[in-house]
Amino acid sequence: MSSPTVPIRVVLLAGPSGSGKSSLAARTGLPVLRLDDFYKDGDDPTLPLVAGSSDVDWDSVRSWDADAAVAAVEELCRTGRTAVPVYSIATSSRVDTEVLDIRRTPLFLAEGIFAADIVARCQELGVLADALCLRGRPSTTFRRRLMRDLREGRKSVAFLLRRGWRLMRAERAIVGRQTALGAYPCARAEALGRIAAAAAGRCVRPRTARTASTARSTGTASSSGTAGTASAARTDASPAATSHP
Repeated sequence: MSSPTVPIRVVLLAGPSGSGKSSLAARTGLPVLRLDDFYKDGDDPTLPLVAGSSDVDWDSVRSWDADAAVAAVEELCRTGRTAVPVYSIATSSRVDTEVLDIRRTPLFLAEGIFAADIVARCQELGVLADALCLRGRPSTTFRRRLMRDLREGRKSVAFLLRRGWRLMRAERAIVGRQTALGAYPCARAEALGRIAAAAAGRCVRPRTARTASTARSTGTASSSGTAGTASAARTDASPAATSHP
């Protein structure tokens, strides 16, 4: 008699660009779906522009293919494998396709700056284990992001500095938006604890900052969903504009 299929679920890991999502995901040892690989190509006519500039607004969710990302998450949860694009930030283009095969692993991470934008859809599909938004000091995020982008040669130095300054000033608004979409704001240590709980099969519902605060003050965890706040914040209101994550 064959064993029953183990359901596969996803933890969505959001947070500002440079907040440490990729390094935290690697530290967990779980399979990782890189949501930033679902950016649109640089010649896509639907790409949004920064207000008052000719720069593409890569921090707007409209620069990203949410439908393709959700389809990949759903297929991974249903079959354990999916074809995903390989995206080059330096050339702003998809350069290849590869197969992500997580086999029978019951939990995987999907990380990227737009992860919070698909919380509601993953909830509707019944595949969401948790949704997190990494947060920290804006100045620390600025330094981490700039060092990474310079090391990887993502864009010109002047461009990266302009973008970094805008993102640093907008960071609290970015975290607020992702929280309103249903991602629970936390630092690295708490994020690791919640991911470990999800991997152990303990149900941890995504909570907004308001429900988290209420739970702490009453000593109980909120069991209410986040669909209302998610729907209110789903419209793109990119608080910062300019390059890739």
